[in-house]
Order: sequence, then structure tokens, then C-alpha cells
Amino acid sequence: MHKSRHFGNSIEFRQHRQYVPGDDPRSVDWKVWARQDRLYVKQYEVDTNLRLTLLLDASQSMQFGSGAMTKYDYACTAALSLAYLALRQQDAVGCILFDQDARNALPAKMKQSYLAALADKMEHSTPHRPKNNTATDKSINIATLLENPKATQPNLHDAFQEVAESILPNGLIVVLSDLFMQREGLFQGLRYLRSRGHDVMILHILDDRELDFDFGGAAQFEGLEIPALIRCNPRMLRKGYLEALNAYLDEVMRGCVNFQCDYRLFRTGMPLDAALSAYLSGRQ
Repeated sequence: MHKSRHFGNSIEFRQHRQYVPGDDPRSVDWKVWARQDRLYVKQYEVDTNLRLTLLLDASQSMQFGSGAMTKYDYACTAALSLAYLALRQQDAVGCILFDQDARNALPAKMKQSYLAALADKMEHSTPHRPKNNTATDKSINIATLLENPKATQPNLHDAFQEVAESILPNGLIVVLSDLFMQREGLFQGLRYLRSRGHDVMILHILDDRELDFDFGGAAQFEGLEIPALIRCNPRMLRKGYLEALNAYLDEVMRGCVNFQCDYRLFRTGMPLDAALSAYLSGRQ
């Protein structure tokens, strides 16, 4: 639910205020005048319409999942849940899927039947491994990968700017992503969205095994967005991995807070109904 910050014509009474010369006499509460012999006018909440835009990450890394749902499945379910809530209260909902660029945009509509179209678009936009991915033919050393880690991370500044320019200002944008991208581009994109007057919610979707890194024994990790294999002993890397992960999560959270974006981390192992209802209750 969303309340207006402004007063206007509606059936929802907000408050009284003292009459000042120039106020419309029709807004005077004559019952209060009869009791107190003072003139007060009635103020009502102005009717508002929310425009919800779902910004859904459909990049290759979103297809990872160690449980019943991949990150993409979890993000889609959360997005459709929010769309259902918004459509029930007759607010407009639109959706834009992105990877390197914004694509597969659905304009905002208020029809409850629109939920099926959103679900269909998400299902047909499920990320799949490109046919030219030759990960099985190429193995790299971790040190080689770390020489230039930004080369493996997409920069979504342009995609976010394209989104901001394609929708009307002063809406609610919900970003559902694992945020595996260059942080500079992410923060620049969020700053641009906020400059357009949007309220921005960040639903950071990560798999349990990405957060816990509870792999054991010799393992081979196959790249989803880069055609490479990494062979290693996860137990030896776990401490350094978790330190780097926590630093990354802290940087992302602080950056979102600095731009006044509402941030929440979602684990795919958490029941979505409980996680989402707790988050929305906190926003209230």
C-alpha cells in the first residue's frame, strides 16, 4: 500500500486545519463550527496511482541454483508476487528484462489479466547457455582470472539509464538480480534512477551455496558467463572466498544506502512467502 504526500479530492479523510480567508466555503466542516464556534476545513488524501516497474536480471549467472529453484526462478516468483499485489490494488505494472542491455520490455498496464503475460514473458526469457560456450575445452588458472576480474563483469550503467529514460518519472522500480556486475556501473545506474524521482527497491538474489561456499573435495567450476573451467580445492579457498564475498556484500549494501535505495538480500533457500512478507512489512 502507498499513501500520498499531498492533499486533494478523495473519500479518504486525513485531518482538519483552521480556516483561512480564501478557502473554499464548501470545505468547511459546519458540524465542528456548530460545536466549537470555530471554522475548520476538512482535508482529504489525494488519490494516487503507483507505476511499478520490475527490472529483472536475465543474465547467464542467474541460471545457477543448488536447490529447488535457480536464482532466476526465485527472482521471477518474487517479481510476479509483487505484480499480483500491485494489480490487485489497481496499480500499473510493467517489466523490463536485462542482461548487458535492457530488452524484452513490457509496458505498464493495470489489468489483472496482465499477470499471465508477465509470467509468459519471464518463462520465455529464461537464460540459457550460449551455443558457442566452449567451457569444456578451456581451463584457466585462478590467478589468471584475477589479473583483470572486471573483464568478466558486465557494466549495466547503460542498461539502467535506458530503463530510466523509457519510463515515466516518480515510479517504483524493483531490481531483482544477483548483482554480479561492475559496482561502478551499478551505482551510476542507481544514481540515475534516483535522479528521475524513482523509489528503488533492490532485491539481491543469491544462492545458498554462493553465500556459504560449502563445497568439499576437489571440484571443477564451470563458467556461466565466461567460457572457462576452474579446477581447485574449495576447502582451501573457502576462507578467502567468504572474506571477499562479505566485502562485496558490504560494498553493495553501502552503495545502495548512499543512493537511498531500499536493499535486501534474499537467499534462494528461504521460503519466498516468509521472506517477502517480512520485507514488505518492514517497508510499511
